[in-house]
Amino acid sequence: MIEIPSIEIGTSITIQKKIVEEDTALNYGSGKLETLLATPSLVALMIEAAVNIVDHKLPEGMITVGRAMEIVHEKPTGIGATVSVKVEVKGFDGVKILFEMTAYDEIGVIGRGSHERIIVNKDALLERASLRAEKLKNMDF
Repeated sequence: MIEIPSIEIGTSITIQKKIVEEDTALNYGSGKLETLLATPSLVALMIEAAVNIVDHKLPEGMITVGRAMEIVHEKPTGIGATVSVKVEVKGFDGVKILFEMTAYDEIGVIGRGSHERIIVNKDALLERASLRAEKLKNMDF
């Protein structure tokens, strides 16, 4: 059995990103918002921060995968702004990690939410995915 290190409650990280055209809603199918940060880009930044807190502490072959996320994107942020995302560990049961997330730009809070990640064996996960893909090969959709 692989021993998982303890993930300390209260551990946090803040990451930053300057918003560029590729981060805008236009790239996610909202053609009318070509200068504003897309919610999927904000979510990706939040996930990146959560992964950066935990995954480097795990034993070889173990990773975290997202299981659940709830966010509220409260305020618009435009190209050129810097978005900071703070993610903090709020719970850990040995497998499941709960995070609280807050995003802000130079003016103030733009979003917040929670995220749950599960520690898994990467090879075992890929094997299960491969078995599912095999089952799909002969299905007619």
